[in-house]
Amino acid sequence: MGTVTPRSRGWFTQCRRAPNALDGTHFNDEETGAMVSARTLPVRNPRTGTPDTTITVATPDEVAAKAAALRAQQPAWEALGIAGRVAVMRRWLGEVAQRAVEIGERDAADTGGVSTSWSQGYITMTNIDGWVQDAEEALNRASVHRHSASMPDVEVRTQLVPYSLVGVISPWNAPMMLALLDAIPALFAGSAVLLKPSEVTPRFLEPLFASVRAVPELAAVFDYVEGDGPVGATLIEHVDMVCFTGSVPTGRKVAVACAERLIPAYLELGGKDPAIVTASADLDRAVMAVLRGGVYATGQVCYSIERVYVHESIHDEFVALLAEKARAVALNDEDVKVGHLGPFIFERQAEVVQRHLDDAVARGARIVEAGQIETLGGGLYLRPTILVDVTHDMLIMRDETFGPTIPVMAYSDIDEAIALANDTDFGLTASVIAGDESEALAIGRQINAGSLFLQDTFLTFGKMRTVGTNAFGNSGIGGARTGPDAILRFLRRKALMTNHGTPADIQNDRFGVKQ
Repeated sequence: MGTVTPRSRGWFTQCRRAPNALDGTHFNDEETGAMVSARTLPVRNPRTGTPDTTITVATPDEVAAKAAALRAQQPAWEALGIAGRVAVMRRWLGEVAQRAVEIGERDAADTGGVSTSWSQGYITMTNIDGWVQDAEEALNRASVHRHSASMPDVEVRTQLVPYSLVGVISPWNAPMMLALLDAIPALFAGSAVLLKPSEVTPRFLEPLFASVRAVPELAAVFDYVEGDGPVGATLIEHVDMVCFTGSVPTGRKVAVACAERLIPAYLELGGKDPAIVTASADLDRAVMAVLRGGVYATGQVCYSIERVYVHESIHDEFVALLAEKARAVALNDEDVKVGHLGPFIFERQAEVVQRHLDDAVARGARIVEAGQIETLGGGLYLRPTILVDVTHDMLIMRDETFGPTIPVMAYSDIDEAIALANDTDFGLTASVIAGDESEALAIGRQINAGSLFLQDTFLTFGKMRTVGTNAFGNSGIGGARTGPDAILRFLRRKALMTNHGTPADIQNDRFGVKQ
């Protein structure tokens, strides 16, 4: 595997000819860096293990041209005002509705049949409709028009000015949903958006942008470019801010590139999300929640449960029941719509998971259930894998695994459990399952994570239109992506101040001195 990390995409690598990855000839001019011939990339089908389509990689000139075109159209989009943009987005909502089934089918082809993929068209409709309802009020709350508290003669007005061009760089897991989580509020804010999706999962683009092209005002300010890491690097050179979802190593490179240009970067990165199960917890409830939280979507979710701390008094019983229920989880290899777990979306991710399992076993961990990656019909699958006798010197307890693995560790008292949960470089989400809500709440308040799921796991959707949160540690930087105030990330606030009194006199401005 070398330096492969979860959800990495080979960003900022030298854009030279890469045997076995390219169809046709491609190289960069050594002096100018300009791409002098187009290239294509094969796109692997996660169910068959073989390519079933290709993408044409955008050249630097094409990225620059699309960015310039979007930037030129953005002032007219901003000038519509929020009411005008809402009206346009309502029309887009109708176009998405007409293609909701096709969008879901394409997203499922990208992911190998993750169950929520089939609903992506409807999830997108909910996303658009939520901002139709929330955007104007959020902007009104952010606006100020009143007299200054410190200078009563001064009247203060605010003006919200969108960033002209927002770059969105999205990952291969949940490809459409995570692309639009940032793009849609940016559009409502009045920005133009240039999207660079993962080259691993690009199939959703065709039906999505068919819906965009059906609304000319929107098509003028929303476009995409395809390609791998160098395309993303080029995109950063032409936008005014970047929203990136992906791995920590790649996120660092994005942050540096944005810092060099002094533009904002909003990064949602990895997670190593813990779950604490107390001695008083209902065992069936805890096992059910942890199993789903750990293996849903083959564990390829940033807020998947990746490590579990169970009180020593119930540890063995918990593990036995967890293994029993894990054996009942079926793969969808025979029928994409039948079964619970699909294949690994990205073949290199299977290598990461295998490396973590091998490291854990070499360091003394014991696999209780499953643990072997299977090739079925060309796809790479892993059944829910339960490990015990794990320690924090193992990769599987420290690095993002991003697979259907559930390592379980015993603890003796709650202070130890909290310390273990906080012993991480990450801080995206965490779960606590206790005997009652008050016990879970008291523990949750002490865990360093942006979202705490109490008495369950996988509750992220519960905050979408309700509240924004911030990540801890290496799990991300920047403003919240959820809640009505998430739209404010795409706006700069100006203060326009009018003095209704007499201007200050330079000859009479010394404190305590009378002229």
